[in-house]
Amino acid sequence: MASKELKTFSREDVAHHNKDGDLWIIIDSKVYDISRFRDLHPGGASVLLDEEVGGKDATEAFYGLHRHEVLMKPQYARLQMGVIAGEAAVIHSRVVGELSKVPYAEPTWLSEGYHSPYYTDNHRRFQKAVRKFMDEVITPDALAREEDGKPPSQSVIEAMSKINMHAMRMGPGKHLQGMELMGGIVKPEEFDYFHELIITQEFARSGCRGYGDGLMAGSVIGLPPVLNFGSKAIKDKVVPDVLSGKKLICLAISEAFAGSDVAGLKTTARKTEDGKYWIINGSKKWITNGTQVEIGFSFTVGCKTEDGFTVILVERGEGVETKSIKTSYSPTAGTAFVTFDNVKVPIENTLGPEGGGIFVILSNFNHERWVMTCSSARSQRFIVEECLKWTNQRKAFGKPLHSQAVIRSKLAAMISRVESVQNWLENLTYQMNNMSYKEQASKLAGPIGLLKMRATHSAQETAADAVQVFGGRGITRTGMGSFIEHYHRTVPFDAILGGAEDVLADLGVRQAIRAIPKNARL
Repeated sequence: MASKELKTFSREDVAHHNKDGDLWIIIDSKVYDISRFRDLHPGGASVLLDEEVGGKDATEAFYGLHRHEVLMKPQYARLQMGVIAGEAAVIHSRVVGELSKVPYAEPTWLSEGYHSPYYTDNHRRFQKAVRKFMDEVITPDALAREEDGKPPSQSVIEAMSKINMHAMRMGPGKHLQGMELMGGIVKPEEFDYFHELIITQEFARSGCRGYGDGLMAGSVIGLPPVLNFGSKAIKDKVVPDVLSGKKLICLAISEAFAGSDVAGLKTTARKTEDGKYWIINGSKKWITNGTQVEIGFSFTVGCKTEDGFTVILVERGEGVETKSIKTSYSPTAGTAFVTFDNVKVPIENTLGPEGGGIFVILSNFNHERWVMTCSSARSQRFIVEECLKWTNQRKAFGKPLHSQAVIRSKLAAMISRVESVQNWLENLTYQMNNMSYKEQASKLAGPIGLLKMRATHSAQETAADAVQVFGGRGITRTGMGSFIEHYHRTVPFDAILGGAEDVLADLGVRQAIRAIPKNARL
């Protein structure tokens, strides 16, 4: 359908249309006829009348109440009838794939004029392609699914499969061999943890926490034990389908009586008399994507066995049941309660040595916690950008909100927190690039635990500050502060998943204490 022809007007022309039944306004050099819309205004006609915007430039009033995307909605866009002659619009919709020009809205390495010792030209080309993909494919679906609570669309999963993004989310490794990654931008042997960091952080820019978990996050944390400790037969059976997005696998560790205390898990696995099968009984709780695991899909399950603690791959079938758990964030994540009732599993499905499950899981925790920190750091930055924009356009006492010293103080704290987390994250990512998987397990468990603790703690502080900056809008699920409300409501999950903050802090310190030289004295 062809767009309607827009007329040009002078500001004097618009000024004549300022009465009931004949009401025009100007927003960013665009002329809107709101004569009929007045009584349909969601905030009531009185808002328009009390502000006396008829015939005037209402740009400041509009952006003090609404997000820019409101004007892009068809029902409001059609109200535009013209433009002001000789004037150009200043405020534009964000271009797909572009970098934000707002200070601190992007990591330093992406900010114009700044440099980094970590990122190459290949990382920059990769980031540009990933952002375009996220803006065009992921974000629209994320916003829609957060609204209706349904799982991510199959079309998104298929689109990710075409560029092998499911495989790239597992990090660098042999599983990437022979694949064309992101249209050939990066070769499998070149792909490193900074490429993975870019993917995870670009995912977080949608601002949809539940959707981020719902989009096969269970596989990101559930498949590595198979990749690193599964037999060739198991890997051949499971890995291709998961990396192609055809099947889902979930990590099932936490229980009602044991979360961070992995050794205290009560789900049991006992061998049959012929030694060919495991019989698994017990339950798991708060399992990400658990409700999305259909027949033929799998769980990576931590079990108590005669030899201690063992990790076993369990395919969903007879005796496996899932129930949805209602949480304070989106059901899109598919958080589930999972029960195992005399589930028979081939002994070949054991991941790693019998009784060696602690090493399997602790090794997996490093990558899981690192991924969570990548996401947390970028989510905080998204909130910083929201707050900087809001304080620049919101007027209080006749001046921009950032003219208040107390607001600038909150902004300073937010910025310093996110920058410190990002820099520590990049330092540890560099270490990961230069260590074997075994070295990472022995050297980085403590530092990554401390980093995640710092990231999630600062995230909650930033969430609280952001609500104060946005006021009532910060606790409203729609409108100007919708992303702030969502972030404040969902950010506590980051502090719990992958290990509670206090547990991770203690892990890091205990590891440091063990490394103190015997002869160290003041």
